[in-house]
Amino acid sequence: MKSRLLSLVLALTCCAVYAAPVGAQGLPGATVHSEGKAERDAMKSRMQERCKENPQQCEEMKAKMKARREQCKADPQKCREEMKAQREERCKANPQRCEEMKAKMKARHERCQADPQKCNDERKARFDERCKQNPQRCEEMKARMKAREEQCKADPANCPPRSDRK
Repeated sequence: MKSRLLSLVLALTCCAVYAAPVGAQGLPGATVHSEGKAERDAMKSRMQERCKENPQQCEEMKAKMKARREQCKADPQKCREEMKAQREERCKANPQRCEEMKAKMKARHERCQADPQKCNDERKARFDERCKQNPQRCEEMKARMKAREEQCKADPANCPPRSDRK
């Protein structure tokens, strides 16, 4: 139970920090975190500039990132521990931002507990928006989700329980 809660907190942290809340604009009461989106957009444009200036370095970086993803697939626990250590370092360096993020995550968690349908609608809207922006990646994601669903049907013991499977 404790590890599930930790996984949930980690997932919410990743969502709060990295998820693009673009699609939430059309939902009543939905929030769009413009400072996070502006940060991501700035990082994306800097990366695109670097890739234009030095495509070889960009390809090397992509290869490193792919290798890192493969390592994390092979040993997810090690990656979680490394991410936790990095997060702790960032929190030591900037405790105020860390506390703000924790407060935002807690507030979001409470909102989602109170109105899970609204959170699901917001998540679906973000997913749909990302699919509009990159349909090929969306199809790949859907194929992976379908394959995972088939695996879970074949061997439910290897799949964590979800609230919609109760």
